[in-house]
Amino acid sequence: MDIRKKYAEFETQKYGKSWTREQIMQGFVGDVGDLMKIVMTKEGIRESGDGDTHQRLAHELSDCLWSVLVLADQYDVDLEKAFLGTMEELDKKINNEEYKK
Repeated sequence: MDIRKKYAEFETQKYGKSWTREQIMQGFVGDVGDLMKIVMTKEGIRESGDGDTHQRLAHELSDCLWSVLVLADQYDVDLEKAFLGTMEELDKKINNEEYKK
């Protein structure tokens, strides 16, 4: 969240205000689009851009994770608790006999 705070200060200096939660989400969607392009390159269905594709993939995954963490903070979501609960639900679902059929 320290990095988000620094970005908010930068945005305020440059644009007169920091990004809203909606704008942070829009930035995340842009990062997901960039991630998709890199995945397409890794899968051989898009031409490679400049630089190491694996490094670009790692960077974009990190960008996306950071956006998720920032959004969770902005919306007061206990992401660790939510993640563990979701994993428990998925585990129960995958272990359900009906799902195995």
